[in-house]
Amino acid sequence: MDKSILTDYLDSLKDYGIPGCECVVYHKHKRVFSHIAGYDEHSEWRASPGTNIYWLYSATKLITCTAVMQLVEKGCIGLDDPVSEYLPEYRDMKVKSDLGIRKAENAITIKHLLTMQSGLNYDLEAPSIIKAIENTNGTADTRQIIEALANEPLEFEPGTHFLYSLSHDVLGAVIEAVSGMKLGKYFEQYIFKPLSMKNTGFNLTPELEAKMAKQFDYRPDTWSSVEIPKKNRYVLTKNYESGGAGLYSTADDYILFLDAMCNGGTSADGYRLLSEQTIDLMREDQLKGDSKKDFDLFGRIGYSYGLGVRTLIEKEKSRVRSPLGEFGWDGAAGAYALIDTQNNLAIFYVQHVLNCGYVYEVIHPKIRDLTYEMMGF
Repeated sequence: MDKSILTDYLDSLKDYGIPGCECVVYHKHKRVFSHIAGYDEHSEWRASPGTNIYWLYSATKLITCTAVMQLVEKGCIGLDDPVSEYLPEYRDMKVKSDLGIRKAENAITIKHLLTMQSGLNYDLEAPSIIKAIENTNGTADTRQIIEALANEPLEFEPGTHFLYSLSHDVLGAVIEAVSGMKLGKYFEQYIFKPLSMKNTGFNLTPELEAKMAKQFDYRPDTWSSVEIPKKNRYVLTKNYESGGAGLYSTADDYILFLDAMCNGGTSADGYRLLSEQTIDLMREDQLKGDSKKDFDLFGRIGYSYGLGVRTLIEKEKSRVRSPLGEFGWDGAAGAYALIDTQNNLAIFYVQHVLNCGYVYEVIHPKIRDLTYEMMGF
């Protein structure tokens, strides 16, 4: 295996304004590649490879949707159940129309939340959210904010379009309602602890923040990045556990989750996260018509969207090297997760650079294809 195929590319990213990055690859429960790259003046990137802490942002969504599917397997949740069975405040939703605000005809279902077809948007400053935060003096928890969100009108009738949104944050509240546990506690008991993910969670203590990689904002005009505070804007209060974007983790932790997912849902030491059948269901294409057209605007060429994951459905035009059914997602600061159940292969790439369109358009596809070239697949 010629690892320079991938290491040389990762090292070259400094020329494109990426201050630092990490990449780790697992094959059949074995670490076959890991590399950390960064500018010399940012020596902390290299100080502790695999254990630097990053905000996962939307790579959190893979964890949340996995938790939902665990509860589906247990018979606690049905994919076609109305969300209002678990969160009553979502029973009588309003929807925007050409004539103003009217009552929604369709009920939001669990599947609508998983597939981003709920009609919700990603407005973190919606009046109801701001009011909930103000009324609790900045202490509103997950259930309180998600309950308030139900007062906002939907962008469209549930099930008719795809719109990236707070849907998976709502799923976090559903998990809490069904399990009787805080979202973070559920994750800890059923995902993190069994997989030995010791540095992943919602509660970023000062000690953990000290281990967090510096965060940057991208400047595409000059191929550079500017350091910014380590704040995660999706963490709305200290008590709000965002199922869509609130987790922090490390490369060594997150790859353990991906490794279990690509090996039939079972970890190296035998913990069953999900069944193979459930994982296959997650990566089934769920979009048709207008919803698929909406998703195509994301620019994930060759992919569609399943139950909370992108899923590869076409190879010819995109010339993707991974097999059909490869799936995963990414994050606002550039994290990238790939799960390949055919080859039992998992890739996790992480950087800490916000507003970097280049990472989705170029870096992620390049890392994917170079990894397959390196592995000889």
